[in-house]
Amino acid sequence: MREDLASRVAVVSLNTRGVAPIGSRLAGRYAAIAMALDAGDADVACFQEVSTWWHLRLLARRMRSFRHMGFRPSLAGPAGGLVTFSRLPLSGTAYRGFGIPSGAPGISRAARWGARLKGALVTWLARPRLCVVNTHLAANRDGDWSPESRFYPLHRAQLAVLARVVCGIAAPAVVCGDFNVDRGSSLFGGFVRDTRLTDAFDGSCPATFRPEYLPPGATPNCIDFILTADGVTADAATVVFAGQEPLPGGPGYVSDHVGLRASLILPPS
Repeated sequence: MREDLASRVAVVSLNTRGVAPIGSRLAGRYAAIAMALDAGDADVACFQEVSTWWHLRLLARRMRSFRHMGFRPSLAGPAGGLVTFSRLPLSGTAYRGFGIPSGAPGISRAARWGARLKGALVTWLARPRLCVVNTHLAANRDGDWSPESRFYPLHRAQLAVLARVVCGIAAPAVVCGDFNVDRGSSLFGGFVRDTRLTDAFDGSCPATFRPEYLPPGATPNCIDFILTADGVTADAATVVFAGQEPLPGGPGYVSDHVGLRASLILPPS
């Protein structure tokens, strides 16, 4: 019986922000992202930093084969800037905000307010059975993920909330997004240990934040991930939107992040 066979689901994750809002060619970049995915074979696309309803419309009008969308509405746009597009039917969506940790010394008021807007979007596929967690953590402006970093308590608190979300999911699951936490940090190592998640790239993914958008001399890091829960395995993991794309006004990057793609093998239902 077909229901007894393992299923495959191809997942893409991308932070869509790109560059500064002014002069970023946002409409052209979003058109390039949407058209590439609509012409591709991914089943699910997890986007971060879809900040307003205008951003969402730019994507949706060119991703017509992705008939299903998961997000939680807020006044300005999707809560947390998180949207999950799917070609497969959905059975439900929930959002969990990270809140503001009580202990985060050294973080500015603006950074604390921005952290309050971050969270995790949980979307359930109806067929095949899979829970997709799309997340975005607060940015680390210093590029320092050591325990002495002023961002360490903030990220530790956000990862603790995310871990509770992940550990509370009974279905086969995948966790995607912009963690803003370096792959080699103790923060990331502790998170994957506590949640028993597995990196779809097996630690081989290149830096996902483009060096062109970093200060001179700064080191690019892998801060975006596709992580699978027990029972879900990944193969054919690769980066997407790695180079420049044709855009109005000339070639350019669609985002300051590189996108990720993985083909997931789900346990038999």
